[in-house]
Amino acid sequence: MTPVSSHSPHGQSSLRTVQVLGGGNAGSSAHVRSLASGLVARGVRVTVAAPVEADRAYDFTGAGAEHVHVPRSSDPASVAALRAACADADLVHAHGLHASFRAVLALSGRRTPLVVTWHDRAHAEGARAHLLRLLERRVVKAASVVLGTTSALVDRARRTGARDARLAAVAMPGRRHPVEQDDPDRLRPKVRAELGSTGRPLLIAVGTLERQRGYDVLLDASRAWRRLDPAPLVVIAGEGAMRAALQRRIEDEELPVRLIGRRDDVTELLAAADIALLSSSWESRSVLAQEALHARVPLIATDVGGMSELVGDAAELVPYGDPDALAEAVVRLLGDPERQDVLRERGVRQAATWPSEDETVAQVLSVYDELTQPRPMI
Repeated sequence: MTPVSSHSPHGQSSLRTVQVLGGGNAGSSAHVRSLASGLVARGVRVTVAAPVEADRAYDFTGAGAEHVHVPRSSDPASVAALRAACADADLVHAHGLHASFRAVLALSGRRTPLVVTWHDRAHAEGARAHLLRLLERRVVKAASVVLGTTSALVDRARRTGARDARLAAVAMPGRRHPVEQDDPDRLRPKVRAELGSTGRPLLIAVGTLERQRGYDVLLDASRAWRRLDPAPLVVIAGEGAMRAALQRRIEDEELPVRLIGRRDDVTELLAAADIALLSSSWESRSVLAQEALHARVPLIATDVGGMSELVGDAAELVPYGDPDALAEAVVRLLGDPERQDVLRERGVRQAATWPSEDETVAQVLSVYDELTQPRPMI
């Protein structure tokens, strides 16, 4: 393993890292893009091993990293491609369970340090849930350090057998917020007109249309809002396996909900919204929650996973799976402009406590140093 030069800033100029990404999670992909940019700026050589679609979406090469296409699969060809990409790495950093498992397979028989970041908890039921637990155990036992984006994930890693599990500093990568850089008085009417929400409250939810997102509960809750005058419109941005079932319910029950598909203008949607909604059964460092607080949009979310740790007192939290509680929270907040203002101000303060991109890179570099610096002889 190449020793780390002690003569460069942060002692990292000769370090070569490989960041392994599955490509399926927006939060982890954005984190790797931010991390790659910060590491390259500090003289670290970075290769991102990820599906080509992820590089197109997040432009790792534009951040100064080398990109190597590794399909989102654990078949022998993908593992061989990853093993070749890691051939002269000083350290490998994998993000997410499946990417981490591929890294474990690719590094088999090598002494290359492996850092694993868990950005979220993998979801499955039945026999697949058992398989995921086996994968978790295999990964954490092979990893030199496991970084969890929430305390719950750190605890899970420790229970699963991690020798060293720590809370990760994870910044929300810098984004363009229209409420800060555009005229909101011009932006809001345009977006609301496009969505069909002129003259009525607009509620925004964003995320893949999968069971763990709790959209069935959100649709249940939306029945109560039909009695409001004017009735709010719920807009859900995202795609997934449940789209047909959700659309059928919306039409059959005449619910005030629109599915608008995957969108790349989430900040614009939030700028136009009265309330942001999260109805998930699990969240770690929700990108939508962070976007909402940054955009000064009141947030109502389920009290699950790392949500309370992330938002503090800057959001209304409700139990998961309780449509009545969700419906009541929306009705109460829509009717209380003063409470909305309180949440907006608390959101700004809470967002200021989150790690910056520099702090995130600094923590990762300190972990890399621990694992690659030669230890003095005793």
